[in-house]
Amino acid sequence: MALRVHLTLPELALRYLRKDPHHLDPEERKVLETFKERAPISRDAADIEEAEATFGDRLADRVAAVGGSWGFIISFGVILFGWMLLNSDILAHWNRAFDPYPYIFLNLMLSMLAAIQAPVIMMSQNRQGDRDRVAASHDYEVNLRAELEIMRLHEKVDLLLARIEKQEMGG
Repeated sequence: MALRVHLTLPELALRYLRKDPHHLDPEERKVLETFKERAPISRDAADIEEAEATFGDRLADRVAAVGGSWGFIISFGVILFGWMLLNSDILAHWNRAFDPYPYIFLNLMLSMLAAIQAPVIMMSQNRQGDRDRVAASHDYEVNLRAELEIMRLHEKVDLLLARIEKQEMGG
C-alpha cells in the first residue's frame, strides 16, 4: 500500500471523510483545502468577528457591558435615591420641587431609558450569539483538521510497519 502525498480534493473527500465532494459542507471543503496545502487553519474567532464589527456593533457591546455591571446598578440607584430625596425633602421644603411625588418626570425618563437600552442590549446579545456560532464553526474546522492529520499519521505508521514486516520476512 503506497501512500500518495498529493491527493486531489475529491480524493481527499472520499478517502478521509467518505463523502462525495459535491456534498461537502463549506467548513469541510475549507478544511480539506488547507489539509491538502498543509496550511494552518487555526485563527482567533474573536479577531475574525471583531474585524467584521461595525461602529454600532461595538457601541452596543459597550452599552451592554456598562448597563449590565454592578457599578451601573449601584450608581443608578444612588442617582434615583438622590432625585427622590431632592424632590421630596430638599426642594419641597421651599416649594420648588420640579418633580414631586409620584415622580412623573422621573418615570418618563426611566421609561425612555429602558426603551432605548433594551434593544441595544438585545443587539449585543445577538452579536454574542453570532460570535458563538463563529467560534463553534471554527472549533469544528480545527477538530476536523486534527482528526484528518491523525488519520494521515496512522496511514504513515501503518505503511512503515508494513515495510518493517516485509523486511523482516523477506529481506
